[in-house]
Amino acid sequence: MIHLGLSNPKSPSNVGAIMRAAGCFGVDAVFYTGERYQQAARFATDTKNHTDNIPLQHVASLLDGVAEGMKIVAVELAEGATPLPEFTHPEQACYLFGPEDGTLAQTLIDKADAVVYIPTTSCLNLAATVNVLLYDRLAKSPLDFANDELIRRSRDTNNRLQCHADRPD
Repeated sequence: MIHLGLSNPKSPSNVGAIMRAAGCFGVDAVFYTGERYQQAARFATDTKNHTDNIPLQHVASLLDGVAEGMKIVAVELAEGATPLPEFTHPEQACYLFGPEDGTLAQTLIDKADAVVYIPTTSCLNLAATVNVLLYDRLAKSPLDFANDELIRRSRDTNNRLQCHADRPD
């Protein structure tokens, strides 16, 4: 089980991109705090209808979205945090992300089972951070995801490309 918690997101395009990533990477729920997102909730980002399948709900505290048995993983540029390439993802995780223009509260960092950061030379935007983290989780997973059936299910209806070696003669 994977949950994402967003601290007072301000950009509806970022939330839309996060919902798309959530659908692509198998997230079970997304929740957020604050009022900024609700004020701009009519976003036009293409989420490929993932919001129909994944709950996006407002909560009073990010800790409200942590299901029993989940490990809390704060994703933040915090001194002493673990670099994402060295991090082992828990099977059941609730990943917490700070706002686009701020950080997670120290109380959330203190409650986290782990704090990780993406080693970049500058900070990424919120949606990019979520995408990188979810891809890292997938890349490190034991799941067998490398097959043509997945490609056929995942690609756009206008894409029928095949590698040269796989084309019929």
